[in-house]
Amino acid sequence: MTYKVKLEVFEGPLDLLLYLIKKEEIDIYDIPIAKITDQYLEYLEFMKLLDLNIAGEFLVMAATLMHIKSRMLLPPDQAAPEEEEKDPRAELVKRLLEYKKFKEAAAELSHMESKQKHFFARISLDKDKVPVTSDDFFEASLFDLITAFTKVLKDIPKDIFHEVIKDEYTVSEKIHDILHLLVEKTAINFGDLFKVAKSKMEIITTFLAVLELIRLKEIVARQASPFSEIEITRNIEAMKAGSNG
Repeated sequence: MTYKVKLEVFEGPLDLLLYLIKKEEIDIYDIPIAKITDQYLEYLEFMKLLDLNIAGEFLVMAATLMHIKSRMLLPPDQAAPEEEEKDPRAELVKRLLEYKKFKEAAAELSHMESKQKHFFARISLDKDKVPVTSDDFFEASLFDLITAFTKVLKDIPKDIFHEVIKDEYTVSEKIHDILHLLVEKTAINFGDLFKVAKSKMEIITTFLAVLELIRLKEIVARQASPFSEIEITRNIEAMKAGSNG
């Protein structure tokens, strides 16, 4: 596969760790490092399978986690004074807490900016042509999408993976197909995008097309609650900007 999606436009390694901690309902002050390391590496392997352009920071974090994991497995040094005994996870927890505060502050500022925009919003008379937004939804992360996609792969009949398909699929073609679907419907369930797929390559290509459309700000992947079903809609702000331009 030669098509690459630049991952840096999405989230970084600390985002992935915070996502896993929240998803598994883990105490950030007492991270089961072996479990989190294994899950982190699974996500990285899946990104490689999709041929995503993984930023170097993800690999650095992987090495850091494996180093902490190895230190946690070692028996405590009986010769070392008690006050020198330090939890190998301490520095990582500190980084995660600082980053979490930064993310929450940035999200609050973004929310305030979004609310401010509504004070001077233009009222559209043609409501049928523009999808309606809802404050009940929030944007899904890259890792939400990967989690949903792994579920899609598990639910696909095994014979599809062994079926030989001569037709080749491109990300550009799948982008066109998705946008065409969003002309007919204002929102599409993420899993429905893969129901007509005839091969594993078509499934992967469709997923890459979704990532590329998000990168281009043409679509939005949103959820009603954390880790719930994902639905795909057109990016209303981008549509408005295009029509005004």
